[in-house]
Amino acid sequence: MKKLLFAALAIALVLAGCSSGGKSDVIKVGWLGALTGDQAVWGENELNTVKMLFEEYNAAGGIDVGGKKYKLEVIGYDNKGDPQEAVNVTKRLTGQDKVVAIIGPNSSGNAIPMAPILEKAKVPDIATVATNPKVTVQDGKVKPYNFRVCFIDPYQGAVAAGFAYDRLGARTAAVLYDVGDDYSQGLREFFKLNFEKKGGKIVADESFNSGDVDFRPQLSKIKAANPDVIFMPYFFKEVALSANQARDLGIKQVLMGGDGWPSDQLISMGGKAVEGSYFVNHLDYADPAVQDFKTRYKAKYGKETELNGFLAHDAVLLLVEGLKKAGKVNGETLAKAFEGIDVQGITGRIHISPETHNPEGKDAAIIKIVDGQYVFQEKYAAQ
Repeated sequence: MKKLLFAALAIALVLAGCSSGGKSDVIKVGWLGALTGDQAVWGENELNTVKMLFEEYNAAGGIDVGGKKYKLEVIGYDNKGDPQEAVNVTKRLTGQDKVVAIIGPNSSGNAIPMAPILEKAKVPDIATVATNPKVTVQDGKVKPYNFRVCFIDPYQGAVAAGFAYDRLGARTAAVLYDVGDDYSQGLREFFKLNFEKKGGKIVADESFNSGDVDFRPQLSKIKAANPDVIFMPYFFKEVALSANQARDLGIKQVLMGGDGWPSDQLISMGGKAVEGSYFVNHLDYADPAVQDFKTRYKAKYGKETELNGFLAHDAVLLLVEGLKKAGKVNGETLAKAFEGIDVQGITGRIHISPETHNPEGKDAAIIKIVDGQYVFQEKYAAQ
């Protein structure tokens, strides 16, 4: 009888060990972004990308961390494009869900306030398309748990200004920007700074508030200033609205923007008003390096990936390589492993600077809208 009890106990312990072992073999990773509101198209694209790549890794047997195989699980939440909701979601992911890392968000205004929660929980975050410098560095200090895979606004603004001056021959420029958005404010600041450094002149500097739909008063002032180019550093919905209103007012100048522009909705909403416009982007959509991912994404979801998918792809790549380098599933160790890591992503080489937690040396792509298509013009490096 005792032998039977011991045998039963041994079997129970083995089964319990297998059960707990199965759970411990899963690495939980958080994701947050907008799944509702104007930017939902980007949030859905990011989350779909992370899910697809995790499924692919898992189907191939998982990833090796410290000699042990792990499966990847993503826990995604809608932050509604709201900074306070981003904070709430970060608390939930780090406190309740016990994730080892977080991917996203794409918005600088949502990424910046997450830092204190990440630091307290010792959980690193990889922002996708959050380009404001304050995402990773504030008051001269690097944020220990904030990282990103995209280039930053000072560089993007310098690229836009340099291209306008050097390639388009612009000597005067106007700026229209969203005064309530960190991303828009940052791009406006660095475009102005670099355009003036080149010798150009800003002849109009107009602002609007997030949520505005009538830009005619500001555009009328810009028309009167008669600039060579108009820089519009904000997101596709407002770009389409303001571009259409600009053309209705008889404004014929070249429009320029940043990486908040590219979306199928910009083309459908903007139509002829955005034809001939230029924007700074993170990659050339026709680059051979991105074709396999584009094909896989379309095959799985039945539609083309947005810009965010490419950056989310590289965020996952950075995460996986970081885990392998760390050698254990621990947020604090993982954050240290990200520093100095060097990964070849589909959007370019990602070498994370220990001093800034930004990828250094990434090229920018200049894209032109031609016949309703995004057409790559050149790789342009700010001087």
